[in-house]
Amino acid sequence: MTSIIERTVLFADLRGSTGLYESLGNAQAAAVVTHSVGLMVQLVDHFGGRVVKTLGDGLMAVFEQPQDAVDAADEMHEAIERIVENEPRSGKRLPALKLQIAMSHGEVVELQGDCFGDAVNVAARLIDSAGDDETLSTEQVVRRLEEQHRGRFRSLSQLQLRGRAEPVHVLRLEAKRFGETVATLFEGTLPNPTPDSIRLVWLDVERILSAPDMPAVLGRSAEATYVIEDSRVSRSHARIERHGGTFQISDLSYNGTFVRFLGQNEFVSLRRGSCTLHGRGVICLGAAPNDPTAPTVQFEVLTPPDTVRGGAFAAG
Repeated sequence: MTSIIERTVLFADLRGSTGLYESLGNAQAAAVVTHSVGLMVQLVDHFGGRVVKTLGDGLMAVFEQPQDAVDAADEMHEAIERIVENEPRSGKRLPALKLQIAMSHGEVVELQGDCFGDAVNVAARLIDSAGDDETLSTEQVVRRLEEQHRGRFRSLSQLQLRGRAEPVHVLRLEAKRFGETVATLFEGTLPNPTPDSIRLVWLDVERILSAPDMPAVLGRSAEATYVIEDSRVSRSHARIERHGGTFQISDLSYNGTFVRFLGQNEFVSLRRGSCTLHGRGVICLGAAPNDPTAPTVQFEVLTPPDTVRGGAFAAG
C-alpha cells in the first residue's frame, strides 16, 4: 500500500573506511564498519526512527519528530568517536572514521518499506555538501524544533544542490559537547591581533570578506559568494567560515581543495576535510598547486590595520 506522510529524513555516511581496509585488512575493517553501522541502526531505533535501508557505509532513516532525528544525529557522532578512540586493532589505533549526516523534512511517499519524494532527494544530495563530522539540515527541520534547540544551528545560507534548480537554505548543527565541528588539519601561528577579514584574489577579481559575509562559498555556481569559472571547480566547491577568531576552509567538492601557505613547499590536501587559514597563501580548487593550470585563489588573512590599508599582495 502507498501512503503519503510527513517525516524527517536522515542520511548518514561513514567516510574513511578505505583507510581501515588498507591498514587493518579486509576482515577486521569489515568488522569495524559493520559494528559502526550497527550502532547507528540501534540509535535510530532508540530515538523512535525507522531505518529505511542501509547503504554500505551508511544508512537512510525517517523520524516522525525532527527533534528525535537531531538527538539521533548527536549520538551517532559520539558513538563513532568512541569507536575510533576505544577500539585499537593490532596494537594500533584506528585510522580516522568521519561521519556525515544530512536531514530534511517534508512529505514522503512510503511504498513497500521504501521512501520517496522531494525530502528524500534533498537529504540525499545535501550529504554531499557535509564536511567531516558535520550534520547539515534544511530550514524545514529547524523550524519545527522548540526554540531552545534552534540556537544550536548556524545558517550556511543558500546552497546549490546537485540536480536541483532552486538553492536550499541549509544550516549546520553545532557539536553538542565538543565545541566546533570543523577539524583543524594544519597547525600554525595565528597573527595577533585577531584577524577580522580575508582577502581573496582570482585573476583580476579581488574581494575582502569579513564576518558578516560568512559563511562564504567558493564555486562555479552563480549563487556562490565568490565565483570561479573553471570546469574543475564544483558548483559549491569550498566554504570559508570564521570560528573563534580564525578563518577555516572546508572542502565540499569531488575533485578536492588544496591549500599552500606562503614560504612552504608542501600543501594541505582537503578532501571533505578542513583547515585553518592564516597568513598568506593559495587555495587551489579541483587541482593541486603543482599543476600550473590549477584554478588558484590567493588569500590573505587580514588584521584590522591590514584591512584599512588594503592593496594587492603576492602569495609566493
